[in-house]
Amino acid sequence: MPPTAADAAQTPRQRYRAQVQQEVKEAALTQIAAGGIEALSINAIAKTLGMSGPALYKYFRNRDDLLTALISDGYEDAAEAIRTAAHRAADRSPRDRLLALAHAYRDWALAQPHRYLLLAGTPATAYEAPAHTTDSARAVMGPFLAVLAEGRPWPAAEPLYEEVRAWTAATPSVAEWAAAYAPAAADPVPALATSVLAWTRMHGIVSLEVQGSFQGMGHDAGTLLTLEMGTLADAVGLAADA
Repeated sequence: MPPTAADAAQTPRQRYRAQVQQEVKEAALTQIAAGGIEALSINAIAKTLGMSGPALYKYFRNRDDLLTALISDGYEDAAEAIRTAAHRAADRSPRDRLLALAHAYRDWALAQPHRYLLLAGTPATAYEAPAHTTDSARAVMGPFLAVLAEGRPWPAAEPLYEEVRAWTAATPSVAEWAAAYAPAAADPVPALATSVLAWTRMHGIVSLEVQGSFQGMGHDAGTLLTLEMGTLADAVGLAADA
């Protein structure tokens, strides 16, 4: 990755620290890809990098601190993939944009399943993600919210609407997030609720595929994803390309 203006503004010490942190994260992802999240070991990473365990703690306070950095990076990378898909599909119909976003997310997960499982798989033992990782997750779903805000309310989802309305009333940051991605929506609740439905349907299919649950069933999980997202798009009246 070429240096950025922010990189150039750093002191040599800051650049060295950032470089070591990146090397640590890459070594951690290699461990996780080989043995799952429970394989993550600070001491093993230090040995791989020719460092002592105590020296590595200068860069990450503990295993949980490193996990949080990996999770935040994962969300940021996934969000970038979704933003790219949204940009490429900007001139298409709302329905086709929704499908493009969903398939971009699936493609990202299949390309690096160990990172996907960091976000959506079995949590690490005794690890609790800090609240700020929720903001990173919302960046992934923001473009979905923007598309779904172009739909109409879905009467069958009214029980979920009530729950989401209570959620937004109790959590101002959710309302702010909705306003940022769907500023024209007079009532963001229908779009938020439909985003929850899209999220659960998408995750259900992608998680099963990443874990190998569709092997031997004779169909492509991408077909299931298209059907699920298409059904949801039809339910809320997202227009399709002519």
